[in-house]
Amino acid sequence: MSAPGFTGAGLDRADHLRLDAGRIAELIAVGDARLLCLAELDPVLDEEGRLAWSPLAGAQGEHLFLGLDEGRPLFAPLVSDARPGQRAWSVFRLLSLMSPRDAAIWGAARSLNEWHNRHRFCGSCGGQTAMFRAGWGRNCPACAAEHFPRVDPVVIMLAEHNGRVLLGRQPLYPAGRFSALAGFVEPGESIEEAVARELMEEAGIEVRDVRYVASQPWPFPGSLMIACLATAQSDALTLDETELEAAFWATRAEVEAALAGDPAAPFLAPPAFAIANTLLTRWVAGHPQGELR
Repeated sequence: MSAPGFTGAGLDRADHLRLDAGRIAELIAVGDARLLCLAELDPVLDEEGRLAWSPLAGAQGEHLFLGLDEGRPLFAPLVSDARPGQRAWSVFRLLSLMSPRDAAIWGAARSLNEWHNRHRFCGSCGGQTAMFRAGWGRNCPACAAEHFPRVDPVVIMLAEHNGRVLLGRQPLYPAGRFSALAGFVEPGESIEEAVARELMEEAGIEVRDVRYVASQPWPFPGSLMIACLATAQSDALTLDETELEAAFWATRAEVEAALAGDPAAPFLAPPAFAIANTLLTRWVAGHPQGELR
C-alpha cells in the first residue's frame, strides 16, 4: 500500500538545532545549504519536474529551517502574504506531477508559511510577533508569550452500508467529482465522536464501529486529515444542503472504475495526493487498515 500524500519527506528535522541561533547562522552560511524556490507559496519545478532549489548563502529575508537532507541543510523563504490560503486550487495540477517526497517537503514549507502569516500578531496582547526557533515559533516582545505552529485535526470518512460507501460533493469541486465526507474535530470531542457527528449533520445517518485507517498533513493551510471508516445503520440520507450539493452510495465496482480513470465511471475520483483517494483505494483493496510503510 502506498503512503498518503504529503508524507514521506524523510528529512531530519533536527529540533535540537532550532534554538541554537549561532549554529543556524552557520548552516545558512555553508556552501551546500539550499533554499526552496517558491512562486509566492506555490512550488517551482525544474526541467526534470523536481523541486527547484537555489544556494542559500547571500539570500535576503528570513528563512525557515526545514531540516537536514543527508546532512545538507534545507530552508524555505518566509513569504509575506496578506491572503493566506487563497491559492489551494492553482497548485493541484503541479502536485500531480511531483514526487511524493517533493510534495511532502513543499507541503511542510507551505503550511509553516501559512502559519506565520496568520500569527503576525500576539493572540494574548495584540503586539507584533517575531520569528524564532529557526522558523518553528513566534514570540511577542511585548508580553513574552510564545506561539508555536499548530495543525487543525479534521476527520475524513467513508460510511459503509451493505458493501457500498457514501460519497458527497461540494459545489466548489470540479464537475463530476465526489469524495469522502469530512469535517473539523470540535473541542471536547474524540475522533470517533467527530466522525459520528459529521455524518449525522451532513448526511443524516447514524454510524457505529468507527475505525482509524490513516492520516495525512494537508497544507491548505495546515490540517491533519484523519481518515476513518464507519458502519452506517441505514442508507437513508438527509443532506445538509449548505454543506453538500449531492451524495450517493457507491459500489465497489463503481469506486474501482473511478480510481482507474474510467470515463464511464459515475464520478470523478479525488486526486492521488488526497487522502480520500487513499481511503477509497484501501477500501477497494479490502484491507483499509494496512501498514503505512
